[in-house]
Amino acid sequence: MTMEDRFAKLFEPVRIGPVVAPNRFYQVPHCNGMGYRMPQAHAEMRRIKAEGGWGVVCTEEVEIHHSSDLSPNIEGRLWDDEDIPALALMVDAVHQHGALAGIELTYGGHHASNLYSRVPGLGPRSMAITGFHPGQTRRIEKQDIHDLRRWHRAAAIRAKQAGFDIIYCYAAHNLTLAMHFLLSRYNDRSDEYGGSLENRVRFLRELIEDTKDAVGDTCAVAVRLAVDELLGEDGITCQGEGHDIVAMLAELPDLWDVNISDWSHDSATARFQQEGFQEDYIGFVKALTSKPVVAVGRYTTPEAMLTIIDRGIADFIGAARPSIADPFLPNKIKENRFEDIRECIGCNICASADVLGVPIRCTQNPTMGEEWRRGWHPEYIAPKKHDKNILVIGGGPAGLECARTLGHRGYQVVLLDQKQEFGGRVALESALPGLIEWRRVIDWRIGQIEKMDNVTLYPGSPMTADDILDVGYTNVVVATGAIWRRDGVSRNQWEPIKGSDLPHVLTPDDLMNGKSLTGHILIFDDDHYYMGSVLAELLIQQGCKVTLATPAPSIAYWSQFTLEQGNIQRRLMNLEVSLHTQYLIQEIRHGSVELSHTVSGDRITLDLDAVILVSDRLPNDNLYKELLPALEEGRLDFLRVIGDAEAPHIIAQAVFAGHLAGREFEENQPDQTPFRIERVEF
Repeated sequence: MTMEDRFAKLFEPVRIGPVVAPNRFYQVPHCNGMGYRMPQAHAEMRRIKAEGGWGVVCTEEVEIHHSSDLSPNIEGRLWDDEDIPALALMVDAVHQHGALAGIELTYGGHHASNLYSRVPGLGPRSMAITGFHPGQTRRIEKQDIHDLRRWHRAAAIRAKQAGFDIIYCYAAHNLTLAMHFLLSRYNDRSDEYGGSLENRVRFLRELIEDTKDAVGDTCAVAVRLAVDELLGEDGITCQGEGHDIVAMLAELPDLWDVNISDWSHDSATARFQQEGFQEDYIGFVKALTSKPVVAVGRYTTPEAMLTIIDRGIADFIGAARPSIADPFLPNKIKENRFEDIRECIGCNICASADVLGVPIRCTQNPTMGEEWRRGWHPEYIAPKKHDKNILVIGGGPAGLECARTLGHRGYQVVLLDQKQEFGGRVALESALPGLIEWRRVIDWRIGQIEKMDNVTLYPGSPMTADDILDVGYTNVVVATGAIWRRDGVSRNQWEPIKGSDLPHVLTPDDLMNGKSLTGHILIFDDDHYYMGSVLAELLIQQGCKVTLATPAPSIAYWSQFTLEQGNIQRRLMNLEVSLHTQYLIQEIRHGSVELSHTVSGDRITLDLDAVILVSDRLPNDNLYKELLPALEEGRLDFLRVIGDAEAPHIIAQAVFAGHLAGREFEENQPDQTPFRIERVEF
């Protein structure tokens, strides 16, 4: 089978200085929580991308010196020669499939906390370290600039020795010293590195020139630049200095990788930005340079990818998140398997892993981060051991993924759900404001299942334990989800809230199942992710006055890890939602609620018409418990509870649980740790 002619342009080779990319699919540098700590896992994850057809596969940001220590984040390291072998693992893995390997060298400036190295960082001036860490950088002196250029040059030479084809000079996301020099709000110098834009660009220009001189004979030199910070006159803009920086350096690098700053803007969630939203900011670049341009925009469809090439926006389809959701996206386009593309939902669970310092994960792709340690491949699963029939009860994210995985292995599977529509919590939540793309979790899995003759779907089929035993299935997976608690018990409310049994006290389930409200509504959010804020938006759309209270120090506290906390709070403020942080509910009464401050103990009373409790959830595990005696008596051969029915969690964990159960069925589970761990050998 050959690809459709209209997409042939996506598979054209493109020259980047002294090297040639085999196609236009370019996995831009992205963090992954593995870095220097898990080089084998990192290499295998990138290898899968190359196997899946990505023509260029890059690292995350890679520290060039111990004085740019990005801990507690786990990134790449190229401090000295001893770091070369770990990175060479990735290069060799990527080269196996004919892709180019790129490395993003970085010196973090005031972004580097140096918590591990404990040496002062360097900045254009002495300024506070980001991330609310106490301490400041040291003002960089002329000798320091000389040293930094030498360190960067040495790192570029080491990268060449490791075998990299593309070497980055990084000035984006407000994460690097090269960008900090560009910004007049940080750079108050009066020497040749400060003042005019030409002077502020000098350090970046020198890094590019040094890198080209050191390795440019065989390696392409790329520049990653933020051309707009969305700060107006307070920052770089695509009409102003962003445009002028590109114009000054237009022909110097071999490739331009352009985006917007900071990371939360560049990787905005689908709730706040749609596919291709960066085009308005980066579209000018190709008119200023003859060098190839790569740009991102969370492009997930071949049509959208083709149009940015045809319209002259970019030469490469840059991707981080779409390559995580589907490492085989390019090959699926090439093979005309468009319906098999596992499209990114823009939830940023991948980003949360890096921020939290754990291996990368993905809501859509449960194999992400598990390629080496569990041996999981996104497209291939070990076939069935025996001919067996399996009943999966519950068609939410866990049940759908479990049925798909078992079906992929060749088992005869029946998936049923008591509701007429499959999808469970995802079907409900994707109908909330801004979450429509989350429906891809359902649609892709149902689409895959419907192509399998060995998987049968039965919606609208409630089952009791007796029903299950009567139909004769001896292998049963229970994926019946969870419900939101009605008594308010949660992380910070250890006992039922007084008054939670009143009729005007509701849960998210009530609103998602169509309950409409009027008047003044209080949302009590002790979940701290997206649910409280999207319900606030829903109620505002219904014409309600909304107050949101949370015991956390900020609104939607956990969403800081998905890079959207600021966007969430900003939207709620624009919608005139009244926000109360660090408050618990003391008592709910008819017509009012009493709140108490978590620190001072001070109390306030709010007049209102209804209360929504976003608290803990209760696993729907009664069916599983009712079936346990049948397993003990031998009437069932296999019984497993998965997803929220086992332990309520985020959607990504439910999908992972379903995939894990499908993989582990009939596989012997060792008593020791069920995945490989990278350990230092003594």
